[in-house]
Amino acid sequence: MADTNPFIRYRERLDSYSRALSLGWSDQQFIDLVSSLDDQIAAVDGRGFTVTPILDGAPLATALDLDVNLKVKVEIDSVSGSHKARHLFGVALHLATEETDLRSSNSPLAIASCGNAAIAAAIVAKATNQPIQVFVPTWAEEQVLEQLADLGATLQICEPRANENGDPCYARFTEAVAKGSRPFGVQGTDTPTTFDGARTLGWELQDQVKDLDTAFIQVGGGALGTATARALPNVAVYPVQVEGCAPFKRAWDLLAPDFDIEAAALAPQKFMWPWNQPTSAASGLLDDITYDWLPLLKATLASGGEPVVVTETTLVETHRVATSVSGLDVSPTGAAGLAGLVSAPQHAGAVVAVVFTGIDRQNKVTT
Repeated sequence: MADTNPFIRYRERLDSYSRALSLGWSDQQFIDLVSSLDDQIAAVDGRGFTVTPILDGAPLATALDLDVNLKVKVEIDSVSGSHKARHLFGVALHLATEETDLRSSNSPLAIASCGNAAIAAAIVAKATNQPIQVFVPTWAEEQVLEQLADLGATLQICEPRANENGDPCYARFTEAVAKGSRPFGVQGTDTPTTFDGARTLGWELQDQVKDLDTAFIQVGGGALGTATARALPNVAVYPVQVEGCAPFKRAWDLLAPDFDIEAAALAPQKFMWPWNQPTSAASGLLDDITYDWLPLLKATLASGGEPVVVTETTLVETHRVATSVSGLDVSPTGAAGLAGLVSAPQHAGAVVAVVFTGIDRQNKVTT
């Protein structure tokens, strides 16, 4: 029977595994590393990593009048209550293999986040006995701040400085990294290894839904969409944003129809700049810049998908139906992929997957 820990089950596909073997590690040494770190995670969060379930989405499809074979992957009961811990555990494995000892550096870890990513990072940091700086916005939920404090994170509430454009949290994060802090986030621009562990979600989907045609994946900074698309090369991936913050769709439209990737890479500021006053109930999608927009754009094009933007009304109503029909405490952010499917219903008869990525922390506390 295959191990239920995805980082062991799919280890031979992980870049961290290849890196470890190139340094002379044995297969068993890597398994032991994953097991040890997972035990430490469980001691902090009360649960370790395991393959997350797929639910039959037929009741949801019926309630939303969708003519698709819907599958729902549920991440809300995973470590930290969201998919974000997959990213950060994957990064931790890279740090462990690169530094031999995850505790060998005294430099603090650092992340800019409004919620789920920060909590996941703080859990991994505490489990590995490392200091972490968390840069959060002024509108971060009090419940999230309390949980971060309980996990021992050093918090900095970030307000924009005079004449400063863009996310002040990200700006303070980059300043901290410039002073020696180690990036420990879910933006591939600063933490390239963040894609590695997140691909386990896509690999699980591939094994759980053999005839999967299409996936709708909600997009904030773009790392989850990029990682999922890379893990599912034969599946059309549709990145989903909300009308109150859709910088990826804006960049896509500016590049269409020719999609000159080289031109975009040479002058990214012509296509991607901060969204003015992001707003939505889906707070996890309010990254004013889709940081990983270029790899996400490449992966989306290669898959045959395209970005989808949902109205706030559709998002809120889809979230209401999702929670009432499924009985799951999924957040508005976590249900945004489903809202994307509702907004792009031309997939009649297809086998479609969405991911309930995060728990609604306003309704349920996770420890």
